[in-house]
Amino acid sequence: MQGFILALNKVKDEDLIVTILSRENLDTLYRFYGARHGVINLGFKIDYEKEPSSKTTIHRLKDVIHIGYKWINDYKLLKLWQEFCALFYKHLKDAEQLDSFYFDLLESASKNWNRQNPKRVAIESYVKLLEHEGRLHKEFECFLCSEHIYEDEISLLRAYLPAHKSCANSHSIKKSAATELFENHYTLFLDDDDIDKLWYILLEGL
Repeated sequence: MQGFILALNKVKDEDLIVTILSRENLDTLYRFYGARHGVINLGFKIDYEKEPSSKTTIHRLKDVIHIGYKWINDYKLLKLWQEFCALFYKHLKDAEQLDSFYFDLLESASKNWNRQNPKRVAIESYVKLLEHEGRLHKEFECFLCSEHIYEDEISLLRAYLPAHKSCANSHSIKKSAATELFENHYTLFLDDDDIDKLWYILLEGL
């Protein structure tokens, strides 16, 4: 099976607890240290098998094959990708059931990561996630005062909750650009400064 590595935690010696997002599961597996093991890292997409272990209560990770990205050797792209993937671990670690949406979202993002500013890919993907989970607020009512936002500019808080610029006292974007983002999942009408601000909001947590 295939999956994205969302978390790596060292245990005794050089053994690892590895959390992997597959198409329908979040697998937590044990990887025993060994010189013949290939290198794995946060954000890597791998093909793998899991099997019961007599030494631990969780299944063992085995037969790992790294499925590389075309941009894997670009440190800046990889660093941003790892930050993005780490957010999924925090968001999904307590989920009892998962559908294929999250795997497919990361799969699509990984293919587009080097085709445009990766922060734009992440933001567009995040809006799709919010919509999938029923958390995308398209009605533009201020989260802080509960009044409708009629102004041409709008602030977005964590989880891209809309707010009046005056209420939030934070960076604002054009409401028309926010509409395009929320309705069509496009960042075309956002400038790079807007993208950086929305990226930092995303890093607060999915």
